[in-house]
Amino acid sequence: MTIRSKAPLRLGLAGGGSDVSPYSDLYGGLVLNATINLHAYCTIEETDDQHITIHSYDTGVEERHPSTTHLEIDGKAILVKGVYNRIVRDYDLEPLSFDITTYSDAPAGSGLGTSSTMVVCIIKAFVEWLSLPLGDYDVAMLAYEIERKDLQLSGGKQDQFAATFGGFNYIEFHRDDIVIVNPLKIKRWIVDELEASMLLYFTGRSRESAAIIEEQMRNTRKGDTPAVEAMHKIKQSAIDTKHALLRGDIDTLASILREGWENKKKMATHITNPVIQEAMDVAMSAGAKAGKVSGAGGGGFIIFIVPPTRKQAVATALSALSGFTMPFNFTDSGAHGWKIFPTDKVASFKK
Repeated sequence: MTIRSKAPLRLGLAGGGSDVSPYSDLYGGLVLNATINLHAYCTIEETDDQHITIHSYDTGVEERHPSTTHLEIDGKAILVKGVYNRIVRDYDLEPLSFDITTYSDAPAGSGLGTSSTMVVCIIKAFVEWLSLPLGDYDVAMLAYEIERKDLQLSGGKQDQFAATFGGFNYIEFHRDDIVIVNPLKIKRWIVDELEASMLLYFTGRSRESAAIIEEQMRNTRKGDTPAVEAMHKIKQSAIDTKHALLRGDIDTLASILREGWENKKKMATHITNPVIQEAMDVAMSAGAKAGKVSGAGGGGFIIFIVPPTRKQAVATALSALSGFTMPFNFTDSGAHGWKIFPTDKVASFKK
């Protein structure tokens, strides 16, 4: 039997960073994000050869291990190994035998939540394969625990919940890892207008978010006043963005996005750089109203809000730089998995 799963990547519209501990534990976090039609993918194929074979196309890893209850976390394909180890441990399973293949529509370090989305995607494949009793909150929290606690990877909580639930979500983060997902029902004309008014630009430069996030965490722990005050404003921007989005007020949304980017740059040293600033300057000169980096910063994708009649002009201006624009649409669907049965079994079902 073959099991497949997919999970959507997300755009961080407002509040990003307030979902990262210790800020979310001390003050509570608020984030507004939306999933798009770029995905992470996973395929698990059952085998009987007493081996685990990993094909991770995004990281270029091809590995084969004897079936075991624990795969060594050695810096290669750690997301696959982290999920496998936790699933086997939590459900007291015997060693499994399978081939697993993973890949994504966007590169790691893109600022679209690729790593967390991949973890969710892998979990959903195991849930489908093994019929595990995990609901959406369970999957998202398990993905968070695997990344942040088991694998000790720096970051927050929003990406795991965005990928699992899908759609536009206003998410609350409280102490003791309490998360509340509030799905937003956005009118179709507002979604269409937002798509018409947004441009997604890849800087051509992936980034390691860990150093930026760790500096942000240090600033919060030591009570760095400018950084903490900036994060308070970023959290407030999630509330303001929700109100503007529900009204379809794109001009106000642009103002919030622009101010949010200015506050975000105060959070850590390397959130912006000359490559990002050049793209911002070029887009603004061509008619963009606002821009911000999606994710921790330092590279990856930039979200621009542009008058629809100026969208092509901004895209043309950005094409002179080293990056590229990426067409996208918003999507309502969260992570899901499905089974593919062998042809002989399918034929027997039809009889």
